[in-house]
Amino acid sequence: MQTKILLVDDIEDNLLSIEAILEPEGYTFVKANSGKNALKILLKEYDFALILMDVKMPNLNGFDTAALIYEREKLKHIPIIFITAHSYGDENIFKGYSSGAVDYIYKPINPGLLRAKVSVFVELYKKTYALMAQEKKLMSINKSLENEINERKMSEEKIKALNHQLLESIDRLEVANKDLDRVTFMASHDLQEPLRKIIMFSDLLKSKSEDDLNEDAKTYIERIQKAANRMRLLIKDILTFSKISLEKDNFSICDLNMLVNEVLVEMESNLKQANATVKVKELPSIPVYPTLITPLFHNLISNSIKYSKQNVPPMIKIYSRISEAENKERNLAPSVNTYCRIFVEDNGIGFDQKYSEQIFGMFQRLHYNVAEGTGIGLALCKKIVEEHGGFISAISRPNEGATFIISLPMSSS
Repeated sequence: MQTKILLVDDIEDNLLSIEAILEPEGYTFVKANSGKNALKILLKEYDFALILMDVKMPNLNGFDTAALIYEREKLKHIPIIFITAHSYGDENIFKGYSSGAVDYIYKPINPGLLRAKVSVFVELYKKTYALMAQEKKLMSINKSLENEINERKMSEEKIKALNHQLLESIDRLEVANKDLDRVTFMASHDLQEPLRKIIMFSDLLKSKSEDDLNEDAKTYIERIQKAANRMRLLIKDILTFSKISLEKDNFSICDLNMLVNEVLVEMESNLKQANATVKVKELPSIPVYPTLITPLFHNLISNSIKYSKQNVPPMIKIYSRISEAENKERNLAPSVNTYCRIFVEDNGIGFDQKYSEQIFGMFQRLHYNVAEGTGIGLALCKKIVEEHGGFISAISRPNEGATFIISLPMSSS
């Protein structure tokens, strides 16, 4: 920290003498040979620790110069020590103090006394400077805290506004869900009834008038029946998808082996027709919704049969692993449940891995020319797994089969 001292005296030798006495202390000196010159210097510089000024100077003496210096607010903090060869009476000494002096040094100057007095005021200046710096720092910190408080208040207001918007969105969502329920009801009753009549009357037309119809008419009827049956299947799948959240009952620890066996018994005729083999390794018992897990396996096994290779009997393997690595893969906290990973592996036509997320979207199908379907089956599987707090993914290569991986929590917490 630079310590500057302003020396004011009209005699150059006096300035050099004071500078020589104080120079070993490492101070920086600025010299003025008159009161007027000192005032000019102080117009540009005011970071002085001390002013040492002679009293008796022509034109503008020390007392008058000091009074003019202290008229400026920025200079009032600078202490002034008068240097004089005269011993003034009390009246003149008082005049000196009233004009701003803090002390007197008499000529001839005692070097030790001068150094001692100057060091006291320099030390005071340094401490004052440090306090001012600390005050500025505290003011800056207070300003930052004030800004942070204001930002937090603004954030709280934004959060309140967002919460209000969220509540409004929830209300709108509830209304939308009620509308969806009405659409579901319409799909299950109003849409299916005319569809049943289309299928029934097309069957009657085909059976009773088959001999009177030409080949084109028979083809048209078959197309009508095929389209109607596909629409019936689509409505059925949409209804199943929409009712998943409503069918979450009897959440309990279930033996997955038993659930898979129930599915295989139900699909026995389909498996025989496709000449398919399903190998199931021992599966664990975990907490699930049994009414949802059954259609999950049904859809995955059906999917494997549907996309099997031509003239190659479908081979489906179902096995499991208990994995804590799922937490790391999903960036979850260590306290989150351990996962049971269930693998459904087949030897079918497979697919390009770049479509591994797309296949779980609604109405998404990669192989339109291979098998019929609504494009809802895998979306249904994803929704079922997510209702359990789990995840589903797939790995595959074209013509090398596919493996679907279901990750379900081992605990209900």
